[in-house]
Amino acid sequence: MRFVYLYLLTLIALSFPSNGQSSIKTDTALERKLQAALVGFHGDAGVYVYNLRTGKSVAINADTLFPTASTIKVPIQCGVFNKIHQGKLSYNQELIYKDSLHYDDGIVGSLRDGAKIPLSQVIMLMETVSDNTGSLWCQALAGGGSTINDWLETNGFHQTRVNSRTPGREAFRTQYGWGQTTPREMATLMIYLRQGHAVSAEASEEMYRNLGRQFWDENGLSQIPPDVKTACKTGAVNKARSEVTFVHAPHGEYAYCIMTKDQQDESWGRTNEGSTLLRTVSAILWSHFEPKSTWKPTVRYAK
Repeated sequence: MRFVYLYLLTLIALSFPSNGQSSIKTDTALERKLQAALVGFHGDAGVYVYNLRTGKSVAINADTLFPTASTIKVPIQCGVFNKIHQGKLSYNQELIYKDSLHYDDGIVGSLRDGAKIPLSQVIMLMETVSDNTGSLWCQALAGGGSTINDWLETNGFHQTRVNSRTPGREAFRTQYGWGQTTPREMATLMIYLRQGHAVSAEASEEMYRNLGRQFWDENGLSQIPPDVKTACKTGAVNKARSEVTFVHAPHGEYAYCIMTKDQQDESWGRTNEGSTLLRTVSAILWSHFEPKSTWKPTVRYAK
């Protein structure tokens, strides 16, 4: 059994990018386009892109640590499904909401004390509308930040960590917020899910389905045709924006993650410089990988 496990790890290591990138080819034409898009950005930005058909990638500050904001909810989901896989939770088990769980007035935080809700719906709300109260509830059900971090480390994600409500990580929480990661690791985690390697094949499939129901579609997803399947998680805090996306493009699947930090622009809305950069990068990737596509967002889409 141990031999089979090690064999699978070897296959995984060969099938998608790791921190040792000597064997990964760089898409130089795409790199030039993305470098140009980052010029003049008032803050720090990092991008990682991997095309699963060509095996080519682009890495710009891809191993730099960034605040996850709500993209940390992808690892949290992995932690919950690991507990389900271990038989310690049931996906459709009934949970009882308590006012002591309240963090903000999202959907879960608006429930009355004693309300019943299935775990599956709390997970869905965490990934789809990025419900914060539900996400912190899921983090606790997963065993807490330390347990999720152990899963990340075991699975080769050495830079991605949950910081909030995690013993020993207060200094990291002060610097990065709820979680920290790199563009390369977050994009690789999305590929890991897509390829069925996260927890189990069946867990990966359901987690990936949850990530395919993204409510916050006004940034990168708005630059991809609506009939193209995607899985995505976004994040936003005052000085940072982040988005990790897997795109089932007609001529080859690709995954990417873009992250910002220390933005001068702390505004909220479509015109935020970080949000604009997310849309710009997504549009560049779509046109680069699908050069014959004539699709464009409708003129009045922003409204």
